[in-house]
Amino acid sequence: MPRILPLTDSNISDETKSAFERHVREHQSRITNMKATMGRSVLAFEIYMRWYDLYENVKSIAGHRLAYLYAHAISSGSNCPLCTTYFRKVIIENGEKPEELLLTEDEQDLIDFGSEMSIYTGEVDEELYQRIVRKYSEQEIIVLVAFAGQMIATNVFSNTLQVEIDDYLAPYTSLTNQ
Repeated sequence: MPRILPLTDSNISDETKSAFERHVREHQSRITNMKATMGRSVLAFEIYMRWYDLYENVKSIAGHRLAYLYAHAISSGSNCPLCTTYFRKVIIENGEKPEELLLTEDEQDLIDFGSEMSIYTGEVDEELYQRIVRKYSEQEIIVLVAFAGQMIATNVFSNTLQVEIDDYLAPYTSLTNQ
């Protein structure tokens, strides 16, 4: 049971409705339970939705596949059932099994980097960090860390308020999330 219920059409303000419409139009995205909950504060909603801009940057740095695997690793490390399930869906829709990923050493390093940031509240093993530094520029590392922070913030929001997994994601929950 969510701690704060998502907004519905009957209790949404004009300002929030406008922010939702703009979001759907700009990102071709739906208003999920998390977004409908967050919409109780338009400022919070707008700030958190900048996640999409950072995600596009991560895709330009790491590629589409590694970007969603990175987001999945962060969400999984944060023990966020909602966000982990969303990215399980993306992985599966891209033809892979989340439990059977084939990764290069470089891909594994970035996934480990995201996972360690979320598990250890930003602490990352020095050896792993040095491998990341050899692969990415300072600007790219800033984007990767900022995205991880935004993803972790989204995980914290969803976990703290116990946002329910949306119905469209139900088929993608792992056995450990059920």
